[in-house]
Amino acid sequence: MGEFGRGVLYPHKQASIVDLRRRPPGAGLREVVEHYWHVRWRTPEPHDTKVLSHPSVHLVFEDPEPLVYGVDRDLFVRRLEGEGQVLGVKFRPGCFRPFAGRPVSELADGRFPAAEFFGPEVGAANREILGTTDTDLMAKLAGEFLLPRLPEPDPVAAEVAEMVERLTASPAVFRVGQAAELLHVSPRTLQRLFAEYVGASPKWVLRRARLHEAATRADRGDPVDWAALAGELGYYDQAHLVRDFTAAVGEPPARYAR
Repeated sequence: MGEFGRGVLYPHKQASIVDLRRRPPGAGLREVVEHYWHVRWRTPEPHDTKVLSHPSVHLVFEDPEPLVYGVDRDLFVRRLEGEGQVLGVKFRPGCFRPFAGRPVSELADGRFPAAEFFGPEVGAANREILGTTDTDLMAKLAGEFLLPRLPEPDPVAAEVAEMVERLTASPAVFRVGQAAELLHVSPRTLQRLFAEYVGASPKWVLRRARLHEAATRADRGDPVDWAALAGELGYYDQAHLVRDFTAAVGEPPARYAR
């Protein structure tokens, strides 16, 4: 059973290979963690799973060591082989900044040993979490590891998380000036906050929200009026949408939909 959400490409094909389950965080972590995600796979031949990433940092418990993934501003591709599993912690946008101790833009497109942020004890937690296949237990163990390691609350991180959530819920907001006006800040302030806390620019976040919407429409299997969708999402014309989608996904939207 899969629980594929926005950003996971070719979900129908993925469902035959990947089992994706999500779990909400406990009460003490809801301010910083969006959800846990557990991926198990079995494939007789190598398979590349592809994701249009969100503006979030992830802590991933995996072999051979747990890693922290910064915001991947390109297409995230991971090759799956044989059988395996990972458990991910998806942080709310902006909310990894207190753990990072530095601008989150410095983590963009990178993968880092989790011990850099959580200490050597994360290795033992990794072994314990991967020692079971029970999603609920894995999420519980991850929460028990994170809870005593929460930094002091950062009110700006919470504010930035709300900003990103408002923008990604409104893909028709497509210019940084519009976003700044909606959020009652200057464009320069918005850019500074996103570099410090999110790890991607406001322009990237807006563009990615539009691409998520376009891919979601394509995945439904219904005919898509691409010209109308381009106008709805604020593109100059259909050709602009096609170029943007092709650059991000690797093929035009009509072909992707097939």
